[in-house]
Amino acid sequence: MEKTEQKQDKDFKYFVRVATTDLDGNKKIVRALTKIKGVGFRFSNIICSFADIDKDKKTGYLSDEEVKRMDEVIKDPLKFDVPVWMMNRRKDFDDGKDKHLITADLIFSKENDIKIMKKIKNYKGMRHAVGLTVRGQKTKSNFRRNKGKGSLGVKKKAGAKAGRS
Repeated sequence: MEKTEQKQDKDFKYFVRVATTDLDGNKKIVRALTKIKGVGFRFSNIICSFADIDKDKKTGYLSDEEVKRMDEVIKDPLKFDVPVWMMNRRKDFDDGKDKHLITADLIFSKENDIKIMKKIKNYKGMRHAVGLTVRGQKTKSNFRRNKGKGSLGVKKKAGAKAGRS
């Protein structure tokens, strides 16, 4: 029995590199994939399904072939007939294609979108430029760090007395 445990430990990897991200080898593959920016829980389920990998398998026990298959599904999910509604970049502004972006590409495209909104001076772009909330939240009592260090409350006039006697 000890021999099989030693064999499993020999095959076990503490870190597995998928899509330029190190994943924890002790977690189940479905949970570990969510560490990749741009991959949520549902998308990680789809990745496992299309790559024919057991979802309950620990990440550290994945073979190199399984990691390659997962990488292929993550890089080009449309090639594996992943539904279009699962993509995070549908009808891209530049070329009109459906894409699923991850890691640095996702960050770059998000920053570019904000720059474009600021340039064309639409409502969201102007809110981004000033540093206010963009999605309609109330800002009277919340989001103080975005609005500056100014104190919240009422200022007294210079000549007013403190209270009644």
